[in-house]
Amino acid sequence: MHPMLNIAVRAARNAGQVIVKAFSQPENIEAMQKGSNDFVTNVDREAEAAIIYTIKKSYPEHSIIGEESGEVAGSNADYQWIIDPLDGTTNFIKGIPHFCVSIALRVKGRTEQAVVYDPIRDELFTATRGSGAQLNGYRIRTGKAKDLAGTVLATGFPSKQKHQIEPYLKMFQALFIECSDIRRAGSAALDLAYVAAGRVDGFWEMGLKPWDTAAGELLAREAGAIVTDFVGGHNYENSGNIVAGNPRVVKEMLGKLREHLPDTLAR
Repeated sequence: MHPMLNIAVRAARNAGQVIVKAFSQPENIEAMQKGSNDFVTNVDREAEAAIIYTIKKSYPEHSIIGEESGEVAGSNADYQWIIDPLDGTTNFIKGIPHFCVSIALRVKGRTEQAVVYDPIRDELFTATRGSGAQLNGYRIRTGKAKDLAGTVLATGFPSKQKHQIEPYLKMFQALFIECSDIRRAGSAALDLAYVAAGRVDGFWEMGLKPWDTAAGELLAREAGAIVTDFVGGHNYENSGNIVAGNPRVVKEMLGKLREHLPDTLAR
């Protein structure tokens, strides 16, 4: 295992311990609203602090961008960690055991290491650029579907962009008619990890942030998936609109999405 991936795994497991302990003591969870349909808890912040401490202990010169703490500067700007300490906070608050820790390392702007850790199931998804993706140490590959027929897709509702509900529902309907079924589980990072593992055949969502997708994107790519925006480009980090799956599935998904793509999403 690459030394920096090893540190990412250690940080993810440390955060996972914080999360699992708190999940078993819901009376101690303090939830606050930080935006429209956007929540944070004391556990998000404690888990993020555990991640930052672990990374800075080994790499004090690296910079970190966290969902809750923003940017933690370092003297070496070439190395940037992007972390989401608790992706799926709403599930966590409601006692739904589906959430994860997401950690990615970018070197000179390119994602090189990724960890997505589900502490409830103790499932550790890891990837190093050029070395494939793994789940608990075993190689994983994305699904082999040749078209949308019989596939199971994953998505996320635009809960923070409800003004986009009309085009989103048209996209949902177009894809639902073609595939076998659609899942909405509540954690984009895990959705991308599940694409990597072949558990779902494709994924799309709008309005995501870099910390939602940075680790999952590398996992999916290293497992053989392709990741694009809604028009087949690479602007998903800026637009927040993402599609992932094997090349044939993504091609068909994009065809259906484009039919209902308003100008505001065509970027």
